[in-house]
Amino acid sequence: MAERNILDEIVNRRKNDIDQLGWEFGFKIPEARQRKVHPFLESKGVILEVKRASPSKGDIAPDLDSGATALSYARSGAAAISCLTETNYFKGTLQDLMNVCSAVDSFEKETGKTGPAVLRKDFLIDEKEIEIAYRAGADAVLLISRILTTEKMISMAKKCEELGLTALVELRLDEDVQKLAEVVKSVDKKYIAAGVNSRDLRDFTIDLLTPCAMLNKIRNVLGEDARVIFESGIRTPQSAAFAGSLGFAGMLLGEAAAKNPQIRGELVKSFVDSKETANARFWNKFAALEQRGQTPMVKVCGLTNLPDAEKSASLGADFLGFIFWNKSPRHANEQVVREARKSAACKNKTLVGVIVDPDDEEAQIAINLAKEGILDVIQLHTIGCARKFLAKDEYRQLPHYAAINITEGTDPLLLDELFDMGEPRVLVDAQTGDKIGGTGKQISPELVQKVQKKYKLWLAGGLSPLNVKNVISSFQPELIDCASGVEAEPGKKDNKKLEDFFENL
Repeated sequence: MAERNILDEIVNRRKNDIDQLGWEFGFKIPEARQRKVHPFLESKGVILEVKRASPSKGDIAPDLDSGATALSYARSGAAAISCLTETNYFKGTLQDLMNVCSAVDSFEKETGKTGPAVLRKDFLIDEKEIEIAYRAGADAVLLISRILTTEKMISMAKKCEELGLTALVELRLDEDVQKLAEVVKSVDKKYIAAGVNSRDLRDFTIDLLTPCAMLNKIRNVLGEDARVIFESGIRTPQSAAFAGSLGFAGMLLGEAAAKNPQIRGELVKSFVDSKETANARFWNKFAALEQRGQTPMVKVCGLTNLPDAEKSASLGADFLGFIFWNKSPRHANEQVVREARKSAACKNKTLVGVIVDPDDEEAQIAINLAKEGILDVIQLHTIGCARKFLAKDEYRQLPHYAAINITEGTDPLLLDELFDMGEPRVLVDAQTGDKIGGTGKQISPELVQKVQKKYKLWLAGGLSPLNVKNVISSFQPELIDCASGVEAEPGKKDNKKLEDFFENL
């Protein structure tokens, strides 16, 4: 059975509706524009979205009043308001767009302030739709690169320039950036902004690092001052702050803003006030790494001595893991980590400090090594450790990711909690009694599949030379973590097992 492509479905239904209803979808649009054109996202800000439903979530706010919601958004400090005008899947209309524009005009009359710009968000396929958006009052329109040819996108962007509107070009792939480069040969860059959707519109899965991977590529086309917008996937003030720390000029919020009026202002403030952090630099660097085909990245964990670290690095390990927890038989010390940092064999490898309790003495050593730049990233092992660490703003700014043990059907919900807090990757590991790692036990395939359906898979637990090939072919993980499966004894690696493990990759 062919895999469902929701994006194609939306576009095809839209074309049928246009054939039956015309470009205005049966709504009465003014013959001439009734309001001035507002500048779109001239400084760092948040785009809040008028959105009743989506293909991935179904009804979000089915009774939403578009005008009243827009007024609330303006009062919450939105830099722009995105209005869905697609009916079949998002339950929006062109009347909503006109209501939103009217609400912004009312806000301006009441306050004397310049209101937010208004974006028509839809699956536009023709210049006529830009003309209609202009007459209805929009200040910007969305152009989705994946549904437009290069020639059509150039023509539609030219129409925006002619009318003084901003074209928000949504990109996701390298070929989309190539289209953008062709567009700016014909259209002044001041009429172009770029958005990167963390949600894949084919299957509606989310990856918070997709926008990061595209950021510098877009800047290479539009310049360092490019208006690049982080779209979708943000639901909490913590995740909004993470997006803001990554260097984006804007963030588009849909579901979170529509469903949670009580936190709209906090979502805006968290993004706008955020600054670059060491954690943001780590994830931007990770996101920019070129993918390595079908071969996952590898973390060798439980390293206690320099020869094992250098051997792992020479065979191709990407991450080298050192455990800072004195109850572990694989407990490492500060000196071996410092030696690894200086080692030529470990150069350009990611050194990971694994902690279990942020407050214990061993964890503090790892945290200080991360502050010093000796360790590249901290692994927060167990959900309890993650919650404790992430509760402190000082710690959250350090490079980190969580690792959680899953043993039953509801455990993957813990990943939702972490991703909602702006954690872009979570390592899943098995659990055996009170052991928290190096158990030699694999997670059940059913649980792995649950995780894999929603998120990029980082997988630990029982990986060995004997099963690694099968695990990779079954689950296509982005990163795998091995420890006990390549040991001669706890804390001492077996060179032959390491060699066989990497050979079988």
